[in-house]
Amino acid sequence: MERDRRGNAGGSGTFYTGGFVAMVIIYKIGIIPDTEAIITLYKSAGLNRPVDDPARIAKMYRSSNLIVSAWDGEKLVGIARSLTDLCYCCYLSDLAVADNYKKSGIGAKLIDITREELGEQVTLLLLSAPGAMEYYPKVGFDKIANGFIIHRKK
Repeated sequence: MERDRRGNAGGSGTFYTGGFVAMVIIYKIGIIPDTEAIITLYKSAGLNRPVDDPARIAKMYRSSNLIVSAWDGEKLVGIARSLTDLCYCCYLSDLAVADNYKKSGIGAKLIDITREELGEQVTLLLLSAPGAMEYYPKVGFDKIANGFIIHRKK
């Protein structure tokens, strides 16, 4: 099911960059954007994903069950991709915001909408890119030390 929300982190529907340009960002829940748009976003955001393998990106999204996206008109400018059972645990696998839209509240809003969709009974967890370790505590995440990982080989 596709739904949309209009607004920024403050909820007003419009935000201003440099005090001159107004943009309306639309947040959509439950749609899978075009694979090429996702790859373009990942490259702009600097997210380390298999952008040279469109089939793998497409499969990543087909296999995810909570996707929240941010749009400036027809342009994909942000995305949160999660896997969840919707009652206990959710893994936020990807959070990406286009480079020229960073620091506008889009990432925080994508997380907020994800949390709203999950409700209060679901734990939200993620693996952070090294360069984003300082960001996540600012948007409500606690750093944890009790985790383990088996790394992929490809």
